[in-house]
Amino acid sequence: IMVSEFILVGFSNFPPHLLPIFFLLFLLMYLFTLLGNLIIMATVWSERNLHTPMYLFLCALSVSEILYTFSITPRLLTDLLSTSHTITFVACASQMFFSFMFGFTHSFLLTVMGYDRYVAITHPLSYNVLMSTRSCAHLVSWSWAGGSVMGMMVTLIVFHLTFCGSNVIHHFVCHALSLLNLACGKETSSVTMGVILVCVTALMGCLFLIVLSYVFIVAAILRIPSAEGRHKTFSTCVSHLTVVIVHYSFASIIYLKPKGPHSMDSNTLMATTYTVFTPFLSPIIFSLRNKELKNGIKKSFQRKFSPLSS
Repeated sequence: IMVSEFILVGFSNFPPHLLPIFFLLFLLMYLFTLLGNLIIMATVWSERNLHTPMYLFLCALSVSEILYTFSITPRLLTDLLSTSHTITFVACASQMFFSFMFGFTHSFLLTVMGYDRYVAITHPLSYNVLMSTRSCAHLVSWSWAGGSVMGMMVTLIVFHLTFCGSNVIHHFVCHALSLLNLACGKETSSVTMGVILVCVTALMGCLFLIVLSYVFIVAAILRIPSAEGRHKTFSTCVSHLTVVIVHYSFASIIYLKPKGPHSMDSNTLMATTYTVFTPFLSPIIFSLRNKELKNGIKKSFQRKFSPLSS
């Protein structure tokens, strides 16, 4: 029998009294993620001193983060309070496409931001030429295009297979590897290896370029004679570097964890660290660790909520 819909197990195996707690926790984190990213975008838009490539990329990153969480979290919240966890074949494919698209776009934008910091610190005199408005627009466009291609590629590979057995997905999203376990046919194992190879190659390629950027950045910073100058220069990279570490640390927990006697419940909770918790942390890190952005947010709030200050 051909499968026309799937069942997302998600948190249905957890004790019922925990589900409202999870719902409230994830809802608050989701709302804070949306609010934090919208505040960052509004601040960059309203503060002229933030109209620079670094903050243009940060706005693009905020958009990708909002759309990534929108592709996953509302469905998760609905399933926590619902008794029916079915999702149609088309809806499942759509969720996979958008989650992979925005997830990869996020990684590509983090790589572009690393390149921006590299140019700013190692080629300061050429920065305005190398990172012109047109160049920045191209880099953002290529990041979105790359994310779209990766999302489409993975989705087509997975949904090109035939699903004729179980339709139960042991996850709260249409996760590629969980779906591949349900596929019929002899080629499933090779397709699984292909999907893993494509994803890991893309993500590790991004990480390699970011690390390479920071090797050159650190080398340039160490040549600065004063300690104050070194600290001031490196401070422009701290928020980006912190987000990269958080992003890849949680991704490695999910995708590179060793095979072992993990329960389905522990795997479900571990998956929320990357899909819910990481997007929640990102705007906090950028807001607290970036001095210019923090000051911009304060100015924006003072103008809006302190009439006397104007």
